Formats: sequence, structure tokens, C-alpha cells
Amino acid sequence: MNKRNKVKHLNREKGHRDALINNMITSLFKYERIESTQAKLKVVRSHAEKIITRAKRNLATDIAPAVALHNKREVLKRVKDRNIVTKLFEDIAVRYAAVNGGYTRILKKINRASDNSEVGILELTNRKDRSSLIQEIKDKREAISDAKKEKAAAPAPAKKEKAPKKEAAPKAKAAKKPAAPKKAVKKAAPKKKK
Repeated sequence: MNKRNKVKHLNREKGHRDALINNMITSLFKYERIESTQAKLKVVRSHAEKIITRAKRNLATDIAPAVALHNKREVLKRVKDRNIVTKLFEDIAVRYAAVNGGYTRILKKINRASDNSEVGILELTNRKDRSSLIQEIKDKREAISDAKKEKAAAPAPAKKEKAPKKEAAPKAKAAKKPAAPKKAVKKAAPKKKK
């Protein structure tokens, strides 16, 4: 009996289900559109909208730094990629600043031919087109590579000269005690077999 149980199990155990939801949320924020079965999309949609709402809280001007950091850490529990979290707080949350809810939509597609599953598309309502997303990724990569080239081209800081090592005073060798004579050890004769 699962009375009053609101969790959609998706035929998975808790760890597997959480990993699936986290990965789908990350992909949604990265590509702004994902395709999957209706059951999964409905679960992911509720989690994704809560995360966007939490990201929007950081847009307030009078927010304490500790609260802003707390919001980012709460989002990092679900979205493991820091670049996607940065995009969420600086780009996606800004797009939805004037909207209260309704950040995503589910579009139905024709059932899948192999198993007749209900398939759909989950996308952000104010999403960018694919070409602009690809261009943003290329610009970020170029900026990172330029920064690496500048760092490599910059002269290395001069190494500090080490002070010369002090030579230790020679130690006087202690007189050796004569070694004690070794005792002769008798070996036992091998036992004869009967």
C-alpha cells in the first residue's frame, strides 16, 4: 500500500532515481531542452522549477551574502556542474526575473515505436536557439584558451636564492666497543624416518 506517498518511483531505487533526476536537470539547464518519457519529464519539471525559483532569490539587491551562498549550495546538491550553476544564476534566473512560475513546458510527441511509451520534450519557455548556445560555448572555450596562453607567455617570477647551507662541525667518532665473541650454535641432526 502506498497511501499518501507522493514520490514517483519511476521503477528505480532511490539512489538511481536521484541520479537520473539530477542528470536530467543538468542537461535541461545546459541545452535548455531535453527529450524523454512523459513520466520522467513530469518529475524533472517540478524539481527544475524549484531550482529556478531558488536561483531567482539571488537577484534581490538586499540579500545577505550568506543567504546567496546558501542558495548556490542548495542548487549544487542537484546540479553537480559548476559551469551550469553559474549559467543558471547569471543567465536563466535573469530571464525569468519578472515571471512567477511557468518556467518550463512539456510538449507531447508521438508514442515511441519500440515500446509505445508516451514521449515528450521538456524545454524552458524563454530558451535560446541552438546556434546561439553553441556560439556561447565556443566563446567561453576561446576565452579560457586565451587566458592560458597569456599565462604561459608571461615571464615566470624569479626564484628566490637559497641561503648557503651551513656545514656541520665534524663529529668526533666514539670509540667502538669490542664486539662480543659469537657463540657457536650446534645444529640439530636431521630426524631419521622410520
